[in-house]
Amino acid sequence: MIEATREIDSARADVWKLVSQPYHLADWWPGYSGAHPDRLGLAPNARWRITRNRTPGFLRRPGGEGLIVIKIVDPGLELAWYDMEQKLDAGLSLRNSPDGGTTARAWVDAPLWRLIVESARDLPKQALARLHALCQTMDEF
Repeated sequence: MIEATREIDSARADVWKLVSQPYHLADWWPGYSGAHPDRLGLAPNARWRITRNRTPGFLRRPGGEGLIVIKIVDPGLELAWYDMEQKLDAGLSLRNSPDGGTTARAWVDAPLWRLIVESARDLPKQALARLHALCQTMDEF
């Protein structure tokens, strides 16, 4: 498992408002340029069709479509999914920081060879940088 942690100045409830919107997944999770939830929306076992960005991977086409299955939804605390094409688990957990902000932890879990060939080793760090930037620039989610 590869993970990264970052402090975000926004309150946990505000960060959750952003990450819990299915259409915002592509705004903060690198590798996806679009997300289209099924009728379940944000719920365990929901299946979202995702569009990949233009960065090629060893085992996938750039700009292709894929499917993720939502595994964990713990409102305000955790969101996790399984990327069926890349065959990796990914997620984000949120905790209150002592200063009133949020401690965010992003992670990916797959065999090391898959993380390397899919260029997924930096996904957690990149996701948190994007999430931090979004929270710094948005007044309301």
